[in-house]
Amino acid sequence: MENQREVNCKEIFRKAYENRYTWNDEFNGYRGKCIFFVNNNAHEGEFLLGKDFKPNIQKIEDQKIVKSIASQLFEVCIHRVKRDFTSVHSENNFNLIKNSESGIEMSVSGKNQGDKYRVKNDCINMVYRKIHGTIIEIFVEEFLDTGIGTLSKKYSSQQIDPNTLKANSQKMEYEDEFVNIDKKGYWILNSRTIKFINRNQDEETQKFVFDELCLLN
Repeated sequence: MENQREVNCKEIFRKAYENRYTWNDEFNGYRGKCIFFVNNNAHEGEFLLGKDFKPNIQKIEDQKIVKSIASQLFEVCIHRVKRDFTSVHSENNFNLIKNSESGIEMSVSGKNQGDKYRVKNDCINMVYRKIHGTIIEIFVEEFLDTGIGTLSKKYSSQQIDPNTLKANSQKMEYEDEFVNIDKKGYWILNSRTIKFINRNQDEETQKFVFDELCLLN
């Protein structure tokens, strides 16, 4: 194991941050067919995601389902925005917590005081971040290496109460599939399966499929 004083956490995190797959500035959005499967029911429609990242869902009446599909599209595309490391993290310092088989775990001090990350093989495999008054904890099990950056493929997400530091939401298990739809290397979410324990203590599975994908000019 490396001498702990020699671990430059900020540099290790920067490399992993810059290794994430992002879309380039020429990206104008895309459209396709969307299908939402829940409790053996399928809801099929069409969608358009513009350059402004505002999803437009058509041909589905149920507004709850429209909102659910739109939130998945928005959530996945917001992570594809390329933001310079310095502009995001210049006011943060990264401090070693521990170095283990799972990766190098670090805490943030400065602007985002209290956030934590873990990095292994130039991939961020744990995120513990305060967002809108709630702590979100994410563990990534599998990554997809696109050749121009990595995408989280299999991961879990849970909300934690910032006061009690106890979970205050169900643990959501995600499995994502991506497809490369252009020579320039636009990797787009093709399907997302989410599993969780519902209020009746049954395992519920939701699946979002995005098909017939086509870039907007």
